[in-house]
Amino acid sequence: MPVIYKVPPIVLPLKAPEVGEQGYQGFHPRSEVLAKGWTSPDSQRPLPCPILVEHDVAIPTRDGTKLYCDVYRPPDSADGTKVPALLNWSPFGKKFNGIRSLELMTPWNLGIPPDRLSGLEKFEGVDPADWVPRGYAVLHVDTRGAFDSQGVMCILGTQEAEDGYDAIEWVARQPWCSGSVGLAGNSHLAIAQWFIAAQQPPSLKAIAPWEGCGDLYREQFARGGIYGGGLFDKLIIPYMLRGRRGIESFRAMFDNHPFANEWWNDKRPDLKRIRIPTYITGTWTNTMHGMGAIRGWLEIDTPHKWLRWHGTQEWYDLWGNPNSQTELELFFDRYLKDEDNGWEATPRVRMAALRFGLQDPIENIVVQDFPIPNTDYRSLYLTSDGRLSSEAPSESSVLRYNSETKDTVSFTLRFAKETRLIGMAKAVLYMACPDADDWDVFVFVEKLDAQGQPMINLNLPWAAVPIRSFAEIKAEEKSEVVLYQGPTGMLRASLREIDTDKSIHPNWPFYPQSRSQKIPLGTVVRLEIGIWAFGVQYDAGESLRVHVGGQQLSVTNFGVQEHVQNRGTHEVYVGGKTASFVSLPFV
Repeated sequence: MPVIYKVPPIVLPLKAPEVGEQGYQGFHPRSEVLAKGWTSPDSQRPLPCPILVEHDVAIPTRDGTKLYCDVYRPPDSADGTKVPALLNWSPFGKKFNGIRSLELMTPWNLGIPPDRLSGLEKFEGVDPADWVPRGYAVLHVDTRGAFDSQGVMCILGTQEAEDGYDAIEWVARQPWCSGSVGLAGNSHLAIAQWFIAAQQPPSLKAIAPWEGCGDLYREQFARGGIYGGGLFDKLIIPYMLRGRRGIESFRAMFDNHPFANEWWNDKRPDLKRIRIPTYITGTWTNTMHGMGAIRGWLEIDTPHKWLRWHGTQEWYDLWGNPNSQTELELFFDRYLKDEDNGWEATPRVRMAALRFGLQDPIENIVVQDFPIPNTDYRSLYLTSDGRLSSEAPSESSVLRYNSETKDTVSFTLRFAKETRLIGMAKAVLYMACPDADDWDVFVFVEKLDAQGQPMINLNLPWAAVPIRSFAEIKAEEKSEVVLYQGPTGMLRASLREIDTDKSIHPNWPFYPQSRSQKIPLGTVVRLEIGIWAFGVQYDAGESLRVHVGGQQLSVTNFGVQEHVQNRGTHEVYVGGKTASFVSLPFV
């Protein structure tokens, strides 16, 4: 039986797959061999070796539902040569490739060279043209309800995890498989790895989650209690997802069940149950995945884990960074092929620091652990004259902003010498609202140049793109895929309750979001607002500025703004017994 919840999910229809969309070719089980030198119509990269492709292969699950996959493997594996397998697991279509996705969603193809991808790669997954020549099978799996796979599409949670378990054990039993299976890929493909690995399938030997959110409710769809599913609702569902039985609707579930319940909490994997070798990546510029990568690092229960924080956009790091490919090959060769290749000498933790402007990030900063040991978490107090001060003002005063506009109150810290901040931050604000019994607060941290002007970060190496200044970026090209302005914290005041036992760090509170605690008009209340982790290098003369307001200020594609519930004036109290402050990670 499928997984049953006390409150059943609300299922909405999906557009059925059509030939020609997302690479869909119709349901046509067959086998073929792509010859060495074969080139996809989408690609300029010829295959380096022949590849046996099996299309629309059925994978049975424990409740009888059939999932369909494409299998790419060496032709000699049909003659008894056994190979390990890598699974690309997601609902985006077995043949919707990276090349088409880059054309659909990014400018300049993200600076990824036209001969880098073969066209056989599944969206956000690894490319068979890289792995089959190394003696691997690569499987592109359409998850439950996607395209021709049976059942209702469920996005992650226990059902998808159990399906993943069943698929892994089915793959391991195939006559061409060595019995060693790994999971790879980015975003959904990474998040799924947390859920599936927590089920502990015996044949899953290693995972490499490339940027994976760790709590869909609290980190993506209802962060701080504010609905943020715009990207999913407006792009992913209408343009990317196809199926025949409908999809569990995050938007409808939030509209009808906005507080945490069994279904929502099932979208948070139990990372402590993961006990196999794990290679995690993360980046500061993604507003959805970073905190999941951090919790993964802190909670996964194995000594064989690595964390690499890079300074570019995730798809560029996956497909455009040759060093990433080399490391991933070493990792899987070590744990799926049992090769003694020196992988263990790889530094356990590497960080990155963004510099903004026309400077590329500083990468491969080797540290002992994360959070970085001996981090100086400084409490910097908000002052009535717009500064961040190491001393709390002795007298209490109040600052105000119009919550229905982009109006904010802001506070600045100028650095007299080169300074680096890497880690988790938090704002502790004493606030009131005379006009409403609930309100939404946004805390935005931006970088200023030596002249006090806001700075922007390009999420790609400047050498990889055809522009040389931010002025050349067209309006339609400006998105959080390529631009980053700084980290944000957000919270609906009525959901301020914190469960410290589940908080992974004092600066990243865990909000149960299970009940609303409205606030009498004008009553001052203490709010702890976790700020998305960040890593930024500041030169002498540059500044950090913290904004507090009622609207989202940074570049975002998640549609948070239309769901903000604010009315009238917000009051921020500073100094005295109401000394609001931010805690920042100096390293």
